[in-house]
Amino acid sequence: MQKVVQGIESYVGQAMAGVPPEVVAGLADRVVREVREFSEGQGNHLYELVKIGLGLSSEKNIDRLLERIVREAKHFTNADGGTLYIKDDARQALDFAIVQNDSLGVCMGGSGEAISWLPVPLRHENNGENHWNVSAHCALTGEPINISDVYDAEGYDFQGTRDFDASTGYRSRSMLVIPLRDHEDEVIGVLQLLNAKDRETGAVVPFPEHEVGMVMSLASQAAIALTKMRLVRGLENLLDAFVRTIGDAIDEKSPYTAGHVYRVANLTEEIALEVNRATTGRFASINFNADELAEIRMAAWLHDVGKITTPEHLMDKATKLETIFDRIELIRHRVEISRLHDAFVRLENEPCPRTEGRTAPLPPPKEEEWQEIITFLDMINLGGEGLSDENIEKVRRLAGITYAMSGVQFPLLAPDEVENLCVQKGTLTAAERKVMNHHVEMSIRMLEGLPFPKKLRNVPVYAGMHHEKLNGTGYPRGLGNGAIPLPARMLALADVLEALTAADRPYKPGKMLSEAMRILEGMVARADLDGELCDLVVESGLIVRFAQDLPARQRDDFFWRGKRYSVSDTR
Repeated sequence: MQKVVQGIESYVGQAMAGVPPEVVAGLADRVVREVREFSEGQGNHLYELVKIGLGLSSEKNIDRLLERIVREAKHFTNADGGTLYIKDDARQALDFAIVQNDSLGVCMGGSGEAISWLPVPLRHENNGENHWNVSAHCALTGEPINISDVYDAEGYDFQGTRDFDASTGYRSRSMLVIPLRDHEDEVIGVLQLLNAKDRETGAVVPFPEHEVGMVMSLASQAAIALTKMRLVRGLENLLDAFVRTIGDAIDEKSPYTAGHVYRVANLTEEIALEVNRATTGRFASINFNADELAEIRMAAWLHDVGKITTPEHLMDKATKLETIFDRIELIRHRVEISRLHDAFVRLENEPCPRTEGRTAPLPPPKEEEWQEIITFLDMINLGGEGLSDENIEKVRRLAGITYAMSGVQFPLLAPDEVENLCVQKGTLTAAERKVMNHHVEMSIRMLEGLPFPKKLRNVPVYAGMHHEKLNGTGYPRGLGNGAIPLPARMLALADVLEALTAADRPYKPGKMLSEAMRILEGMVARADLDGELCDLVVESGLIVRFAQDLPARQRDDFFWRGKRYSVSDTR
């Protein structure tokens, strides 16, 4: 700066040779003072631009960002009013996003009053471009417009501005209209500033021409911040939609589990919100923020993603003997063959009426026995909660029965069929259950391979623990109490409760709520589930609300910790 001052003084001295020294000195001082003031002013503006840029880039809420763009632009130019338009490419229009006016106390859009004004069309009905409106013209051309007095401006229609002034008593005068361009140099919006004020006198003045470039820079920073936020929100929406699509695809893989992922995700989110609402006890100090809730919700949507690799015949296994088809039909045919064979033998051994000779005694009839066998096998083939040791032994005895076909003896039950029929709970053998349980390992492997952003980094962790138990007997890793975070416990509870009450399982009907809650209480006693979390969902009324979406057949009152909760009379 010192060199600049010396240069000005030298230049003024040379240019005014022969002029009295005191005049030259006075003029030089004045020029230097004005240059210094201008330089300091420009420096302050640059400093303000840097601060504004930092502030805009750190804003996370889009409504606050839009408000801040207008507020900072007004402050930077000392304007009385500002309007931000966002371009709608589909409708070819400018939508009012933010309207602010200090003198009139107007604060519309964003967190303020809703804007009901019609959008500004970029094209006329004849499809011609709308250059009569100054903001539309700016959006169409991408050029800034600086008007000293809108009442004297030519080429634009300011009748709407005049009508507004007439209704409010306001006087619109100077106007600066700046386009907002994104990273691809496309206009995404328009910033309109109104009535610049002299910082000393407060009088309305034109916007200084030398500030237009700086306002353009401010608008560019605003456009970058807005574009970044749009891109981030767009990616988040895309990811969320993709996750929901995957969840829907998993549900559609089997008609018997359709809706499971959706219901578990909703229930998990409701449990998280109840934790947030807790004011006493263990959960009073816990509060999941919006990002954490989104992370929990996404983990719930993806908890069964590994089932994409699970064979359909296991997911849909309605009976113990079902594979691609229910093999009980094969056994029916074997029984029928045996029955017919016995009938043939009986007829063969019957004495002929014309013969007086004596024959061997007839074998005892087996018709009732065969019927009893197939009835028994039909019953245990359905699965259920338990198969007695007595029935298991009976299956093994039946496996010793043979039948003849073309002179060859075959066992009534094949070894694999015996193994399936002796399953004590459900319809899956140990080997089949291992394949089913593998879906959790696959979920973890698939999710850990995805580049989740930092705020969603725990999605694989939570999703991969929904079959772990606090007592360490869960799978796939047998984690204990301290190793299972609260969101994973919530997901596990939601998964169990949905599975117990689901009315669309192939191997069992949905349980009555009272029975499901008895099973839950037993799981808490065994430390399978988090007891305090179960207490919370019951005592908060979440279970009663959950019951309202169950089929009427399943809704009944239930007991928890010895206390009766009424459900049947709440609908």
